[in-house]
Amino acid sequence: MSAALLSVRPVHHLPGRVRFRYRAQAGLDAEALVRAVHNLPGVQAARANPPARTLVIHFEPAETDAEQLAGALLQLDLAAHAPRRPTGGHRDGLAGIAVSGALLAGSPLLPTPLQMPATLAAALPLFAEAVQDLRQEGITSHVLEALAVAISAARRDFTAANATIFMLALGEYLEQSIARRSDDLLKQLLRPDTGLVWVEENGQERQLDSASVSVGMTIVVATGMTVPVDGTVLGGEAMVNEAAMTGESEPVRRKRGDTMLSGTVVEEGRLRIYAEHVGRNTAAARIADYVEQSLSAKSASQLNAARLADRLVPAVLGLAGGTWLLTGDWQRAAAVLQADYSCALKLATPVAFKAAMYRSGQQGILFKGGDVVERLADADTFVFDKTGTLTTGRLAVTDSIAFDPGYSPKDLINLAASVEEHYFHPLALAVVEAARKHQGQHFDHKEVEFIAAHGVASVIDGQRIVVGSRHFVVEDEGIPVHAHQPALEQLYRQGKTLLYIGFGGRLLGVIALKDELRPESAATLARLRQLGVRRLVMLTGDHRQRAAEMAAQLGLDEFHAELLPHQKAELVAQMKARGDRIAFVGDGINDAPALAGAQVGIAMQQGADIARLTSDIALLEDGIERVADAKAMALATMGRIDSNFKLTVGANTAILAAAAFGKLSPVASSVAHNGSTIAILLNALRTG
Repeated sequence: MSAALLSVRPVHHLPGRVRFRYRAQAGLDAEALVRAVHNLPGVQAARANPPARTLVIHFEPAETDAEQLAGALLQLDLAAHAPRRPTGGHRDGLAGIAVSGALLAGSPLLPTPLQMPATLAAALPLFAEAVQDLRQEGITSHVLEALAVAISAARRDFTAANATIFMLALGEYLEQSIARRSDDLLKQLLRPDTGLVWVEENGQERQLDSASVSVGMTIVVATGMTVPVDGTVLGGEAMVNEAAMTGESEPVRRKRGDTMLSGTVVEEGRLRIYAEHVGRNTAAARIADYVEQSLSAKSASQLNAARLADRLVPAVLGLAGGTWLLTGDWQRAAAVLQADYSCALKLATPVAFKAAMYRSGQQGILFKGGDVVERLADADTFVFDKTGTLTTGRLAVTDSIAFDPGYSPKDLINLAASVEEHYFHPLALAVVEAARKHQGQHFDHKEVEFIAAHGVASVIDGQRIVVGSRHFVVEDEGIPVHAHQPALEQLYRQGKTLLYIGFGGRLLGVIALKDELRPESAATLARLRQLGVRRLVMLTGDHRQRAAEMAAQLGLDEFHAELLPHQKAELVAQMKARGDRIAFVGDGINDAPALAGAQVGIAMQQGADIARLTSDIALLEDGIERVADAKAMALATMGRIDSNFKLTVGANTAILAAAAFGKLSPVASSVAHNGSTIAILLNALRTG
């Protein structure tokens, strides 16, 4: 016995579920691997993802565990579990097509005594599969096909029998190719490992294996290199090709403060990037995980179509039997048996879902399964978090108020920017950007001291300058602010964040900052209404006055302010209880309960890890317009699935009726059935 897997390593473990990463011998048969794993004690389900070299196993904890499974995997012999691969005719791919095609063309030239044996030999794999299906599953489409060939052969109509075998081989090969193509489209979203990575430490650059990179490191990428982490640009400037992640072919300029995604490529320039997400937490790795999930996920539409297809098989057999009883014409019965609903109904729906998920993945929208597409199309109420969702989540300077007449508002901004220009924090970035816009004066200062969660301090002209929170300036530094309390309270009531500047032991002034409304928010909400969304709601922990102002500006139907995280989830539950079908859009840790509680949770690109994990859809591009794109794509996909369903039922019903009334020969019925099925699958596969 030769073990198929060389090594296995658990990479994610939950109660009753484990994902292994494996190394295998060349030519590993993933289908055989899954069959073998299903037979291990305690295993309930398994699926393999060969491109990612991962194996997900669902198991009964009372019977086995991850450690026992790992040991069993290393002992697996796949020889006994290889899938059936008949040696001729119906299931033999291109070889089967070639053999059956040659028989169809050459059968009339064979001596009469050899025609029957040649036809039966070509049909043997089909008959064997039909017998196996009959034993294990009952009457299936394969049983009907075998009956049709048997009837034609029994009537010594070898042309019809051989033509049927050929059409079945050709049709099934094309159908399976189309189904595989839908999987391949999704797998194109997997990103290659970036290998060695350049990191900067203590002013020196050195190479590390990508697996050794950790959060907080400074990554250096130059022309031609793939970005290995998600993070923010600390310095440098470059033209970056983001087509792999966003579908946008035009390179974009990236500079200090910009967000970078793994899997993108630096076309020209050089960047220093602060690593925020590494390894399996990067956007590229999440795509791989979502692809793995989506290849096995089944929607209600897919399950219903499969159940309907199975129920219709006996009906087709009954129609064939009834046709023969009424007419005594075996040729009509054989023609009826050529057409059934099974292939198109079972394949068209998953193919359409996977093609849609590929299109959306190219646009930076990741659906975690076909069932999510279905639920989003059905959603009639969209609930939005405010900060980071309807707003940019990035602060901008709105006011600069100097309390010392010797300094102007611009001086205040310039002072703060001079000491904060090397500080990586949203407030610091906003102040530096404000100073850059008016090309402000730079104040020379001593070494800057960073006080975590408080602010920064330095010395200018021999006097200590502190920039930061009220707590830092007032309580830690002892700088009084009572004389300016009315002005400060007014700014607070306007929902603004205040940055205090102390200089020489006195309050020099404050800089007020405010989150900006996304410029595309209003247009996105209007488009959602055009797409049939009934209600638009905003939930926020922000001040009621600010929330009311924004709700009026965006034309929302409803808003709730000053909420705690659990209150957001409670409101979502109340809306669901009254019959609303809810899609919740959020980005923060406090949104996770609401994201999990909605029919569909959509996490923004800048969202917290837990928000992305609990969501059904993750956006890889920081644009709220992608929410409307996702809704439009879901509706279009369900529309295509519905039209394909109607085409399948209509076309096959017409073929069955024509065959029953003697209008189609068995060969014509087979051509019409297989041709219409392939056309429907090609329509489902369309990615445009």
